Amino acid sequence: MLIKIYEDNPNEKELKKVADILRKGGLVIYPTDTIYGIGCDINNAKAVEKVARIKDINLKKANLSFICYDLSHISDFTRPLDNQVFKLMKRCLPGPFTFILNANSNVPKLFKNNKKTVGIRIPNNNIIRELVNHLGNPILSTSVRDDDDVVEYTTDPELIYEKFADQVDVVIDGGFGGNAPSTIIDCTDHEPEIIRQGLGNIDL
Repeated sequence: MLIKIYEDNPNEKELKKVADILRKGGLVIYPTDTIYGIGCDINNAKAVEKVARIKDINLKKANLSFICYDLSHISDFTRPLDNQVFKLMKRCLPGPFTFILNANSNVPKLFKNNKKTVGIRIPNNNIIRELVNHLGNPILSTSVRDDDDVVEYTTDPELIYEKFADQVDVVIDGGFGGNAPSTIIDCTDHEPEIIRQGLGNIDL
């Protein structure tokens, strides 16, 4: 299913429809402020495994991110943040950044592994944030392309749909996407460190 949703004024009815699909274990491709992403409800283990199969990744080792609506979700999955990190996140988000944080015990339970860290995203994109808001919890996220796989289809939702129509339940057409990934900031040690420079620019 290809659903058109406008970022300026996301259609509530369509968002509810997609949120219901996620709750039932469906997979969704959606726009962000960087690259289109593939995601599912983080609480649905079978859906998480499907995402891992599509991307050919090992869940025990994968560095997957959660997309949150705002900072209020974060304490459900991370250890307490120090003031410096919290202020940095507040300054950068919503925006094209992924923050690697120390995970609390909820994350390993979700993925049946020993993950000690979790990536947190709050994109500057109304469609995906409002979808998370309707779902009521974060969405597992990975981009539709790998870092070394810059191809045209990943920016065009209709081409994305052609490629993934038989693998996911919904592709949200939120307009053309980008090809630059988010900037990744590792906040698991004393000093935040940029480990991948992407679209977001920040002075640490």
